[in-house]
Amino acid sequence: MKTLHKRNLHNDRYDFKELTKSNTSLEQYVSLNKYDDLSIDFFNADAVLALNKALLSYFYNLEFWEIPKNYLCPPIPGRADHIHYIADLLKESNRGTIPKGKAVKVLDIGVGANCIYPIVGNSIYGWSFTGSDIDEDAVNSAKDIVKNNKSLNSNVNILLQTSSDDIFKNIIQENDKYSLTICNPPFHKSKKEAIAGSKRKVNNLTKSKKRKANLNFGGQNNELWCKGGEVVFITTMIKQSEIYKNNSIWFTTLVSKKESLDTIYKELKKVNPTQIKTINMSQGNKQSRIVAWSFQKDSK
Repeated sequence: MKTLHKRNLHNDRYDFKELTKSNTSLEQYVSLNKYDDLSIDFFNADAVLALNKALLSYFYNLEFWEIPKNYLCPPIPGRADHIHYIADLLKESNRGTIPKGKAVKVLDIGVGANCIYPIVGNSIYGWSFTGSDIDEDAVNSAKDIVKNNKSLNSNVNILLQTSSDDIFKNIIQENDKYSLTICNPPFHKSKKEAIAGSKRKVNNLTKSKKRKANLNFGGQNNELWCKGGEVVFITTMIKQSEIYKNNSIWFTTLVSKKESLDTIYKELKKVNPTQIKTINMSQGNKQSRIVAWSFQKDSK
């Protein structure tokens, strides 16, 4: 049973007959499963890529979506959930109404080659986005997606972060005003840990150790792991957010591991925000959460 956000467009089962109309290349991967339902092999990277293209075309009116080989091919329903939950956060600051349109400016830290958050956020809510990434190939890919989709042309700006030590510096300018920043940080500490995590995921899904683990069907080092994992990345973000406390109403990040929260909360207390919120998300058996903080009094 799916436990996605109530506004998520992916709460129903995939209608593969309709989806193949949006991306005809998907058809070759669709067949009857053991329950006599149309489906794909979700362990086949090419099949998942074709499914993503179909989903983005069918639900989000995207005309073009290509990503470089071996880059992260994200699960669209989960990324959409993230967007809907931060929309609820903005709703609390807007008299109970979700703010829509270009006036809502979102900074996506680590936009990735796939540019998923700007695609979904702009399509559903009309928000404008700035996306940053430290990987030049990822930036070029995201720029290509924006360039080849009229809906994104004037609503999404992609920037290269040239410093590996900085998250907001070089990206946020002195007079910039964002409604919020979002981030889905690399949560593993090393490639070895990432592979071990993927193996556990595959084994849980298949109840078998015969299938080779795939790192979410791609993913570069900076997409999946970094030194110290998500705790180090997020604590760095918290420290640096204080410098830019007047440039964004909310700072937010996805936190994959529950055990990371204690350290994150301790770090947040050091910068003395006016508000701290934790938003729990559930996607099937997967549990995660968004941690949000604000330095502004009018964020309620």
